[in-house]
Amino acid sequence: MQVYARLRNLRIAPRKVRLVVNLIRGLSVDAALQQLAFNPKAASEPVMKLLKSAMANAEHNFHADVSTLRIAKITADAGQTLKRSRARAHGSSAPIRKRMSNVAIILSDESIADVHKSQGVGRRAQGVVKKEEETSKEESKKKSEKGTKAKGEKRVKKTHAPRPTPHAPIN
Repeated sequence: MQVYARLRNLRIAPRKVRLVVNLIRGLSVDAALQQLAFNPKAASEPVMKLLKSAMANAEHNFHADVSTLRIAKITADAGQTLKRSRARAHGSSAPIRKRMSNVAIILSDESIADVHKSQGVGRRAQGVVKKEEETSKEESKKKSEKGTKAKGEKRVKKTHAPRPTPHAPIN
């Protein structure tokens, strides 16, 4: 079972919210609440409120046991941007972008691996996607056949002998 909650137009930039979101990704609900309670970031309070809302959704709508829930997925994406301007020299102006965030959370009582498989995340483990090592070996073979440098190789710089100065002292 998966429970979904979202927070839209949070007046904190997504880059700052992601710092908090990355701390609690994959944790149990109790551990995430503890982590957020003692985090000094401004984004931790609205994210905690969102987490409590998702817990209430699970309890009220699905009659789930809140102690078994884990954070399966949490994202902080860009929302709207307020565009303002600031006065600059010689009567010109510079733009100010006040960014907002959209935060979405999915709670689940399943293990994290099961959630990723249901969402199609573990495709590499299923053999659908080639591993990076195999693809890099294939690319290096193809490039070596062409005569160009392979991925990961460094280009060798040609060095020249230093030029003599035009008015070198005579010994």
